[in-house]
Amino acid sequence: MKMNRSNLVKGILCIVSLLLFAGILYYANYDRPRYTITEDSGTEYENARVRKILEDNTVIDESNENIVRGSMKLQIEILSGRYKGDIVTTTNYFGAVNNVIVGVGDKLTVRIDTTDVGKYQVNIYNYHRTYIIIGMMGLFLFTLILIGGKQGIKAVVGLIFTILCIVFVLIPFCLKGYSPVPVTCLVILITNIACYALIGGVQTKTVTACAGSMCGVLIAAILAYIAEKLTGITTFQMDEAEALLLLKAEHPLKMRGLFISGILIASMGAVMDIAMSIASAMEELHIHKPELSFKELFRSGMNIGKDAMGTMANTLVLAFAGTSLNMMILIYSYGVSFIQLMNTDFVAIEVIRAVAGSMGIVLTVPFVAAISAAAYHQKI
Repeated sequence: MKMNRSNLVKGILCIVSLLLFAGILYYANYDRPRYTITEDSGTEYENARVRKILEDNTVIDESNENIVRGSMKLQIEILSGRYKGDIVTTTNYFGAVNNVIVGVGDKLTVRIDTTDVGKYQVNIYNYHRTYIIIGMMGLFLFTLILIGGKQGIKAVVGLIFTILCIVFVLIPFCLKGYSPVPVTCLVILITNIACYALIGGVQTKTVTACAGSMCGVLIAAILAYIAEKLTGITTFQMDEAEALLLLKAEHPLKMRGLFISGILIASMGAVMDIAMSIASAMEELHIHKPELSFKELFRSGMNIGKDAMGTMANTLVLAFAGTSLNMMILIYSYGVSFIQLMNTDFVAIEVIRAVAGSMGIVLTVPFVAAISAAAYHQKI
């Protein structure tokens, strides 16, 4: 009877949670921006196929890693959209960057600018990558399920839920004018609860991991906020600031918190990883040695975390360094002075991101160790 009542309560909670989440999704997206086109105007991006190469005016630039320069006149067939089936002629230009090198039979993406009813211009936009990108994502998910089995399926569901929360909750709420940092913390809390519940159910291990990871994320937010105030770095110093300022003309976007929100999202995965690792190890330790005191459990949790925190911090720092590799090469090649380097917006932004996120990871260790030790010590 107790088991049936417990299952009933869990079922009701799940249904209420799903309905609440559906309501949030609806509120966040019912008025989402939509790009519209008319019969006599608009810009569309559609798929096309090369039928013929009418002219080939290209040369190979051997002095610059054999880059193709010049142009090709192509006859292409539009494969999607309102002009599907039309055969048009366009010129594919080649320069030092953004070359789209295609041959007869290759698919590509084109930009179609409609200027009047039935009149339009077609320009080469990029390679047709849709199937490749979808295939890579499918391969990742298949590998995760193949190796992880039932847990892998749960991980996939958790990953999809996290993406849904970021794309269809966090971003729309930011565009509606809500402060980014509180919304980001709420989204992180929701995704933490959902992912931990999916992976391990509602038990001491997952509750302590969730509580500890949230503490780590909040520490990262506080440190990022302090660094932002001390260094004067905000979203306004980032590369996308000008485009976001233009966006503010149509949406009540609050830009200042986006910098910190980005740090929290970037560090969330590593924080959750180390929190779960420590919580799982603490549970095993308690099962095999239930007589351990709070102090002994805490010390063991710290020892477990010390081995993991180094690699986790490295993961985050290297992730930021990897995304900034091209810029770092440019900075190094210019031979800038130390003073100039340390006072460059780009360097300050990347250092704050890496340090704040890594501090969140490191400080998650004592939080999870303490919370787990207190929880399992009470079970003696």
